[in-house]
Amino acid sequence: METKIKKNKKYFSQIHEDAIIEYNNSTDLKKRNQLYVDFIQPVFSEMVEKIVYKFKFTSLPNIDSLMSECEGHLVTIISKYDPASGYAAFSYFSVITKNWFIHKAKKFSKQSRKETQCEEISKNIEMEYLSIQNEYINNRIKKEFFESLMKEIETWETLSLKPNEQKILQAIKIILQDSESIPIFSKKAIYIYTREITKLNTKQILNNLNKFRQLYKKFKTNWDDNV
Repeated sequence: METKIKKNKKYFSQIHEDAIIEYNNSTDLKKRNQLYVDFIQPVFSEMVEKIVYKFKFTSLPNIDSLMSECEGHLVTIISKYDPASGYAAFSYFSVITKNWFIHKAKKFSKQSRKETQCEEISKNIEMEYLSIQNEYINNRIKKEFFESLMKEIETWETLSLKPNEQKILQAIKIILQDSESIPIFSKKAIYIYTREITKLNTKQILNNLNKFRQLYKKFKTNWDDNV
């Protein structure tokens, strides 16, 4: 991963503070999207990167994916920022970001200790497994998983869904069916596309995603058990 840290310490300026406040106060979806794209997303991205390097979280595996995931998390909690609390937006979101990575680091450390206990055995198994892997098998598994998932999603339409849940379900189908056209398939991109498709705000999206999270979790568990 290339280091792209700017030397300017005032990258999170009053302009960005004001943009976040205006974003939370606005009900105009077009205006909110513009504020996010022009001001909030770029400064969130830079803030996450600076914190990762400053506190040496770069040793975490898949750090690029974790950084994108953290940005997505920040998107979901923008509305929780209250300027009346006396904290600047920079302080509020930087503390949340640092704590988010600390949690990930602790989780990884705990997992690493468990994996070390059976490292020699798993290493032999891994080498044997890798020796028979090839691109054809991987692509076939991905294709079968996606086809099974789409069939599963079709059955969700027969469930008793609330109006907003129906909107979320349609958004899920549209995004999955047109996934190749999404330039950055990350959590934050999914929230933005879902907002555009459903015209729901972030809180409404999160509340109405719960049913589908549980349905997908059940599907994925069944899939893993039968692969």
